[in-house]
Amino acid sequence: MIIVAYYSHKGGLEFLQRQHPYELLEIIEVIKAVDASKAFGAKVSRERTMPGRKLYSPKELNRLFAKEFQKRGWRKERLKVRTEITFWQDLPSVKHSQYRQRHEGYREMDFVKNKVGVEVQLGKYAFMVYNVAAKMTIFARQGVIEVGVEIVPMKRMATQMSTGVSYFEQMKSDLEMRGVADIDIPVLILGVDDA
Repeated sequence: MIIVAYYSHKGGLEFLQRQHPYELLEIIEVIKAVDASKAFGAKVSRERTMPGRKLYSPKELNRLFAKEFQKRGWRKERLKVRTEITFWQDLPSVKHSQYRQRHEGYREMDFVKNKVGVEVQLGKYAFMVYNVAAKMTIFARQGVIEVGVEIVPMKRMATQMSTGVSYFEQMKSDLEMRGVADIDIPVLILGVDDA
């Protein structure tokens, strides 16, 4: 694969160049090592708008990325999250016993190494925004990462995937319009395509 474009959110590129140049080089190496052609045609569309059309398989692309990151010592990172529910007392119709008072779950980051977190997002748009605006912030607050990298397809590649797949141009536009929030961490967004 190739890197076509980048967006440095809150100085993500500059932070990586200064603090994590080796990890940045490894991420670039991983992208170059992924042969996207191995994932093309692995999925055949059953969607109404493109029945029978051969597409990129996000599962297969993720597997190819995982293989390359793991070769270089990157690992998945999982956080256990807990929260307690505060019930609204003035609602007589609510039977509190129907609800769990405590909730436990997990948040997972695709790849982490030396406080650099990487998410490969080849799925729906909401997950792409969630990764940068929420998940990376959560992992930073827990001391797991200090900078993030989001790898997403360019629109040209996304048109060869299922409908609703996120793409670089959309994400860059939204982040520019949104602006930077105080809680944001530095994130580098990389737009990739098949070679």
